[in-house]
Amino acid sequence: MKVNANQMRAGHVLEHNGKLYVIQKTQIVQPGKGGAFIVLEGKDIRTGNRLSERFRTQETVERARLDQHEMTFLFSEGDAFTFMDKESFEQVTILREVIGDQAVFLQDGMEVTVESHEGAPLGVEIPGKVTLLITEADPVVKGQTASSSYKPAKLENGVSILVPPHIEAGTRVVVDTQSGEYVERAKD
Repeated sequence: MKVNANQMRAGHVLEHNGKLYVIQKTQIVQPGKGGAFIVLEGKDIRTGNRLSERFRTQETVERARLDQHEMTFLFSEGDAFTFMDKESFEQVTILREVIGDQAVFLQDGMEVTVESHEGAPLGVEIPGKVTLLITEADPVVKGQTASSSYKPAKLENGVSILVPPHIEAGTRVVVDTQSGEYVERAKD
């Protein structure tokens, strides 16, 4: 699908020189002399090579069409994660490098969206927030105020985060999957 270069955003997939690139950053530059242009920075989906390309703002680029499938996370073995298509019940195995850093937040039975291009999985979109159990937390230190201090805590998936002083081990908390930060105490 052809679109103007200035309509590309982070997360879009660009088809350029026979390769697919996930756009990570866009920047519009307006030099003092001449027309404005846009710089698209991205990463080759298959090889991981970087792209930094300049386009005139009205120039058209090819935005790749991705197929999206609603799937359920089943289990993981090492760096391989298995998902099941909710309609056809077909199982697909996707490597950790395709999923990225968010793989640590996958939970059994979690509903996700798998994006693919010509049958090859390119990415997995997981929910923005997950609820996890705090397994370890430092004790509260008297005199600390809740507004300015946070303490380290460990989640059931092994990830360390910072939480307010009143959060103790055994507490369920909501965590942002994009940033990996504490959001709030879970409502049970």
